[in-house]
Amino acid sequence: MRASSTESGRRAGTLVSASDDESQNGDPIVIRGVHKRFGDVEVLRDLNVSFKNNAITTILGPSGTGKSVLLKHILGLLEPDIGTVEVSGVDIWSLTEDEVYELRKRFGVLFQDGALFGSMSVFDNVAHPLRMHTEYSEEKITELVWERLGEVGLQEAADKEPGAISGGMRKRAGFARALIMNPDLVMFDEPDSGLDPVRTSLLNRLILQMHKQYGGTYVLVTHDIETARKVSDYVGMLWKGQLVYYGSLQGALESEDPFVRQFISGEEDGPLGMD
Repeated sequence: MRASSTESGRRAGTLVSASDDESQNGDPIVIRGVHKRFGDVEVLRDLNVSFKNNAITTILGPSGTGKSVLLKHILGLLEPDIGTVEVSGVDIWSLTEDEVYELRKRFGVLFQDGALFGSMSVFDNVAHPLRMHTEYSEEKITELVWERLGEVGLQEAADKEPGAISGGMRKRAGFARALIMNPDLVMFDEPDSGLDPVRTSLLNRLILQMHKQYGGTYVLVTHDIETARKVSDYVGMLWKGQLVYYGSLQGALESEDPFVRQFISGEEDGPLGMD
């Protein structure tokens, strides 16, 4: 982590800020003028977006358009070449490593494959963050883990290892682990990847149930339109490193933008091709 917030985007002198409203309304995550390049490929280009508190925002877009790169910027896993990523009004790249370590305790993350430890049982996977980051007794940890496993319907699989359960169950176990520290910021990287339509629908229902119960800011990246239709309060459409739409789900469904309309409808004709 860099020691001063005057570096990176500010040092380039081309930082494009989010709006004044965004800087004042308490949105927990604000992306300001973010650029990210890998070699000759510019993945994110002057990206500005503010994620709303207590809402589910889905970032849609074709594969390779920068959705997961955006998520890694929010988590502080990638540093922007230009611009800032602010959590609760603080540029995360202005923080010390210890401060970032503490900040990440506010995040829960569900990765594509669940990212479970293969040598641990489902119970121990869910318990791992509590054992690493708290001083709770094993009695308290057991109580919390058992509660989360009950919420995702996995108590009967508590003693099984990830290799012995289905892909959908691994996703649910990953979700339980993502929520075990009661985070107020929860990130989902292609949660529907590898699931059939029925299990995708069940996972989406679970996401809605957990959000209704616990609240918080959920950011979900996917290319699945049905997932977006089911869970979203807000939708962002990312293409060629920029948001071509950001607003309500209904606004996206009614958009006249050629890319947005083509992506949502799945039509062959439009700006999105095979390249």
